[in-house]
Formats: sequence, C-alpha cells, structure tokens
Amino acid sequence: MELKNLNQIENATHFGRPELFRLGTALLFIVAILLFAGMRMGHVPGGFLLVAAAMIGGYMAMNIGANDVANNVGPAVGSKAMTLGGAIIIAAIFEASGALIAGGDVVGTIKKGIIDPALIANADTFIWLMMAALLAGAIWLNIATAVGAPVSTTHSIVGGVLGAGIAAGGLGIANWGKMGQIAASWVISPVLGGLIAAGFLYLIKRTITYRADMAEAAKRMVPILVAVMAWAFGTYLMLKGVKKIWKVDFLTAALIGAALAALVYAVVRPLVARAAGRISNDKQGVNSLFTLPLIFAAALLSFAHGANDVANAVGPLAAINDAILHGGVAKKAAIPLWVMMVGALGIAIGLALYGPKLIRTVGSEITELDQTRAFCIAMAAAITVIVASQLGLPVSSTHIAVGGVFGVGFLREYLKITYAKMIDEIKEHHPAEDHKVVEAFIEEFKRASIAEKGEMLRRLKQKSAATTLTKKERKGLRKVYRHELVKRSHLLKIAAAWVITVPVSGLLAALLYYTIRGMMLP
Repeated sequence: MELKNLNQIENATHFGRPELFRLGTALLFIVAILLFAGMRMGHVPGGFLLVAAAMIGGYMAMNIGANDVANNVGPAVGSKAMTLGGAIIIAAIFEASGALIAGGDVVGTIKKGIIDPALIANADTFIWLMMAALLAGAIWLNIATAVGAPVSTTHSIVGGVLGAGIAAGGLGIANWGKMGQIAASWVISPVLGGLIAAGFLYLIKRTITYRADMAEAAKRMVPILVAVMAWAFGTYLMLKGVKKIWKVDFLTAALIGAALAALVYAVVRPLVARAAGRISNDKQGVNSLFTLPLIFAAALLSFAHGANDVANAVGPLAAINDAILHGGVAKKAAIPLWVMMVGALGIAIGLALYGPKLIRTVGSEITELDQTRAFCIAMAAAITVIVASQLGLPVSSTHIAVGGVFGVGFLREYLKITYAKMIDEIKEHHPAEDHKVVEAFIEEFKRASIAEKGEMLRRLKQKSAATTLTKKERKGLRKVYRHELVKRSHLLKIAAAWVITVPVSGLLAALLYYTIRGMMLP
C-alpha cells in the first residue's frame, strides 16, 4: 500500500519537473548576470542600478526569445519542414548571430521617438523611467507567453516607455502622432501580411496544385517562386537585417536582391527538375519541394529579428549604462559588448526554455499548415516589411506573421466553401435518379483546371433540363456547411492581446516608475 502511494506521488510530481527545470535555468541566467555585472560595475557610483537594469534586461531578452521568435520558425515547425528541436537550434544560433554581428554599435534610447527626452528632468529620472519601461515590457511579454498569445515586443517596450514617460513628465511628454501610427499598425500589419500570404497561396494553387500534372507544373514554377523568395529576403536583409552596419537605399537593396535571385534561380532550377521527376503527382509531393527553402527562410528571419529586435532588450539597458557612466540624457547610446551579449544569450535561452509553447500556437493551433502554406507566410513576412518601409507605414513583424497564418487559413475556408457550392450546383442540374452521371461529372470536375471548371459549369447550366428534385431536397442541396479551418477562439484571444499590449504595459510601467522613484528618493 505504501509503495503504491509512493508511486502515485512520483507520478504526480513528474509533471512539474520540466517547469521547475526551466525556472531554475532562467534564474541561473539572471544570477550569472548579477555576478558578472556586479564584478564589472560594482565600483561605479550608482552601479547597483546598472546591475539591477542588467538583470531586468536579461529577463526581457528571455521573454523576447520565448514569445517573438516563434513567429519566425512556427510555420516551418507546424508544416513539418523542421522539427521543434531543430527549429530551436537554428533560431537560437541565427538570433544570437544577428544580434552580435548586425545589432549595431549604438541604439536609440527613446524607442520610436514616442516621448521627448528634453522634458525629462534629470539623469536619475531617466534611469528610473527606463528601468520601469523595461520591466513592464518584460512582465507583459511573460503574461502573454503564459496564455499563449504572440504579441509585439516592440509594442510592449513602446507602451512601457510611454507609460513611465507620462508618469515622469506628464501627458505633454508623449508624441501622440507617433502613438497614432503605432495604433494604426495593429490593423495595417496583420491585414497586409494576411493579404500577401493569401495571394501567394492562391498563386501556387492556380499554377501548381490545381493542375492535372502537378509535378510538371512544380518543375516550372517552384524555381521562380524560390527566386522571388531570394529577392525578397535579399532586399529585406539589406534594408532591415544589416542596416546598422551597412545602410543602403531601396534601389541598391533591390538590385542586390535581384542579383541574388538570378543566382539562386540558376542553381535551383536543375535541382528542382531532378526532384520533380521523383515526387508523387499530388500536393504532398509538391510540398516536399518547399522544405529546404523554408529552413533558409526561418534562419534568415531569425537573423534579421536578432539584428533588429535585440534593441528591445538592450536599448533601455544601454541607455541606463550611458546615463550612469556619463550622466545626462542622450538620444543615442553606445552598446557595450557585454550588454549585447546579455540580449543575445537571453533571447537564445528564452527560446529554448519557453519558446515551444508559442511555436506550437503559431505553427499548428491557429490553422493547419503544410510546407506550401508556411512558404507563403515566410514570403509575406519579408515582402510586407519591404512594402511598408517604402510607404512609410508602421508594421510589426509579429502581427505580420500571425496575420499571414490567418490569411492562408481564411483563404482555405473561402476556397472550400466555393468548391462546395460548385458541387451543389452540379447536383442541382442533374435529375435525382441520375446518380452515376452526377458522380462521373464530379470526378471529371475535380481533375479539371480552374478554367475548365468554369467552362463545365457554364455548359451544364445551358443544357440543364427540368429537375425532379422537390423543393425540400433542393434546399438541402444548396446548404453549404461552413468549414471552419481557422480557430476563432485563437483569433479573438490574439486580437485582444494586441489591442491591450500598449495600454497594459504602459499602466504597469507607470506603477513601477512610481514604486522605483519612491524607493530611490530620500
């Protein structure tokens, strides 16, 4: 009896062990930052504030890794192009590489220029403000990750800076025009991402998967699609990924992307031709051709993300470091190597420990993804940023990627409903007793191309005879059941999280600012 009870206790505690390991590892990382920063800055006047800020920066970096990186690798994992473990390794390597290689030497201290630093009273107020903003953004990201909602880390830190800034300097300190642009991105980012992803998926369906000979169509189209991807990512990396070490204009970036696309097309075309001869003539065979491009896309997105979004973790930390060492409030601050290492390692550790939850949410829980659909989402992620940057529109990479997932899901719903209506139309134009003729016509209809389908329906309507169906039977045939291929509960949860990100992180930051100021004032 006692042995049985011991076994039950053992089984009950087994579930909590992985969570305890993750928490312990995260705490070890924070303690390591404490020891390193303490030895490095303990002798500096006000150095204890920098040590505290470094710990908060590490916490923020882990939350960025846990939440934001899922958008880069989630679709590839959900489509089975990569395993979860492989995705975490690739993302961790390229996120850290992007941060360390292309993260830049300086960072803007006031994210997006949303508050006026001239209205901040002194260096101490600035330090407290930045600490509150950083901690508030990290806490909100932690909450969002816990509930499985992918949110924008940029919006989290923007909300934190805004809330703490207003607490420190009043409503007049905020740049409300910039805040209006950021609010607009809540709609612009997912809509643009969804439309572009859905557009690419429809193009692939029209040119490949709706063809009778899918393998031959793929042999012709896949090299073109991969070349377009090479252009998009080449241009995207020039404009966003390496802009801090080599700033180029759009035309130069586009030309570099075009040269890369031509090279990739020349290399990929014979490889796809050989592979197309071996694949099965179905969607599964076509999907296999997109596996390798998806792996490259996930790696490149991670590199660009590390180069850009590490500033969300280390930007406020670099600003605090500069204010403590030099005094005053600067619009730009140098990023010491140790500060960048905190951000890079924190993102990698957070991804490894807590990233799988959001990777599964983005990759498989919103809608079912295969390699073709995941490829379209990756294309949307790069092209949307390029288009938005040229139009001067504010966009969020998180919102783009998640919008792309919803875009391909809703397109699939629309196509299935449309197809179901076509089948009902075919049945309505045949006598009820002509079952074999109906089935034969439907089989021929399924194999036909889009143009042939339209022509078949047109001819069917022209020669349609009087039907013997009763009114009740006709009504039953017209009923098209809605195929919900996108989980509405996830849509509502994620949209709600996006809308409240800035207000919640702002409110948290204001409360934390007052708490920190109260602790620091004599």
